[in-house]
Amino acid sequence: MKLERTSEQEKLATIVQRFSERKVVVVGDLVADQFLYGEISRVSREAPVLILRHERTETTPGGAANAAVNLAALGARAVLIGATGSDAVGIALREKLYAARVDFTGVVSSQTQQTATKVRILAGQIHSTRQQVIRIDYESPSLIESAITETLRAHLNLEANEAEAIIISDYNYGVADELMIKTAREVARRRNIPVLVDSRFRLKEFADFTSATPNEDEVEQLLERKFRNTVELARAGEKLRAELNYQALLVTRGSNGMMLFEANKEPLQIEPVGAREPVDVTGAGDTVIATYALALASGASFADAARIANYAGGLVVMKRGTASVTCQELLSSILHV
Repeated sequence: MKLERTSEQEKLATIVQRFSERKVVVVGDLVADQFLYGEISRVSREAPVLILRHERTETTPGGAANAAVNLAALGARAVLIGATGSDAVGIALREKLYAARVDFTGVVSSQTQQTATKVRILAGQIHSTRQQVIRIDYESPSLIESAITETLRAHLNLEANEAEAIIISDYNYGVADELMIKTAREVARRRNIPVLVDSRFRLKEFADFTSATPNEDEVEQLLERKFRNTVELARAGEKLRAELNYQALLVTRGSNGMMLFEANKEPLQIEPVGAREPVDVTGAGDTVIATYALALASGASFADAARIANYAGGLVVMKRGTASVTCQELLSSILHV
C-alpha cells in the first residue's frame, strides 16, 4: 500500500530537486581521511600487542574537502578553495576530488605544508566487521605563507561572483584566518548570499555571518558548561546566536536530532530520522552543513533547510567511513519511497 505524501514532504522534495542549479563555494582546511583495514593475526612476541595484517588503505576527502564532495554528490556545482601539501597524500586527495566532480582549481599546493591527515586503524578477526581501534593524526602547521593566503582570497573573490552560498570549514589550520574572514564578510555583503560556518574551535571569531552548525558538545565547550536538559540548551543556543549576530544557529544533537535557533522565533526541535544507532559518524557534520547550505541556496527557509539537512545526516551516519549522500537517496528518504 502506497502512503500519501504530505505537503511538507512535497515541499522539501521540490527544494532538493533544485539543488543541481546551484553553485556553492567551500573555503577552508582540507583533510585527508585515511582508513587502514587489517586482520588481527596473532600476538606479538616483542610486546603484549596484537599484530595486524594489512589488507588495504583507503584515502577519502575530509574537512572542507568532504563538504565539497557532499555538495557534488547532491548535484551542486561544488567549488573548493584551500591548500594541501605537495606530498603523496595531497596528490591522492586531488585525485579523489577529481573523481567526485569537485572543482578544485582554487586548491593551492604548498611546498612547505604537510597535508593534514587522519589515519583510522580498523581491525578485526577473519570474517568479522572491522572496528576502529585507534586514530593517528598528522597535523599540518598553520598556513602562514602570505603568497598562498593572498591567492586563496583572490579565488574566493572570483568564485563568489556566481555563487549562491559559501561554506567556511575551519579546522584551525590557517586558511580561515582574519583576512579570509574579512574577505568572506565583504563578499556576503556585496552579493547578499548566505555564508555558513563550521568551526571546531573558533566559532566566536566568525560573527556576523548567516548561520553555523556546531554540535551540542562544541557549544558546551564554547560556553564552558554542560547542559542538563533541553531547556538549558535552548536558552544558551539563543544567547549564542544573538551574540554572534547570526540569522540562525543550527545545533546538531546526534541521536537527539537538531535544534534550530532563529531570530524572533521559538527554538525548533527537529527529531532524528532513520536508525537510532549510527554505524559511523565520521564526517557527518560536513554532510549536514553541505545540505543545509545547498537548501538555503535553493530558496529554502532556515527551518526547511534544517529539516532537509536532518534527513541527509540520518542517511550518512548509516554508511561506513567518510561518506556522502546522493540527491536520489535524499529524495527517497524524504518521500519514504
